[in-house]
This record gives sequence, C-alpha cells and structure tokens, in this order.
Amino acid sequence: MRLTSENKFKKLVVIGDRVLIRPTKPNERTESGLFLPPGVQEKEKVQQGYVIKTGPGYAIPMPVENESCKGEEDQVKYFPLQVKEGDLAIFLVSGSTEVLYEAEKYFIVPQSAILMLERDESI
Repeated sequence: MRLTSENKFKKLVVIGDRVLIRPTKPNERTESGLFLPPGVQEKEKVQQGYVIKTGPGYAIPMPVENESCKGEEDQVKYFPLQVKEGDLAIFLVSGSTEVLYEAEKYFIVPQSAILMLERDESI
C-alpha cells in the first residue's frame, strides 16, 4: 500500500487518553482569529495544533467474570475523550512528547495537558 495524505495515519493507533497533534506554524491563525502571541510561543510553555488522531479514552475497570463466551472487545470499556479529530488544541508542552513521523513533527499529548479546544461545529 502506498502512503498518501488520506491513509498516512490509518496504521497508527493512539493509546488510552492520548491525542496526536500536528503543531501549527508560529504565525498560523485560525479562521476565528485564535493564535498564540509570540512571547508565549518563544517560551514554549504552551503550543497549539490540530488534533489528527485520538485514543479510545479512559479505560473503565470491568468486574472480573470468567465467561469464555465474551470476546476481547467486550472485556474493555472506555470513557470517551472530549477531544475530537479536527479540533484546534492549545496544550502544555511540558506534558507532551514530541515525535517525528514521516519527517513531520507531532506531539503525543494526554487529554489532561490540553488547556482549550476550538471546534468547528459545522464539520
């Protein structure tokens, strides 16, 4: 299979409450005008970027039952994340992990390190 911009992230699985974020360029501004001021960007305490992929959420402990008829998908339940793909997220850099994937920089961020979201409800 050839990698394209449409299927580039299909083979990635984000775990738990983590989110994959593509950081915006320093002067990139959203349609509504939201952007981080240069002073904040220089200190890099917070960063902004678009949510590319999300994990399933917080695992909910299930009672131990020894039922062999249940499949693996029935054994783990998740409380979903508030973050959705396509959201613009402002997050704490200190709580994130920077990674390179296909020669591009991304951040893996736990939902708890996200301070604010901008969501286009028309999507």
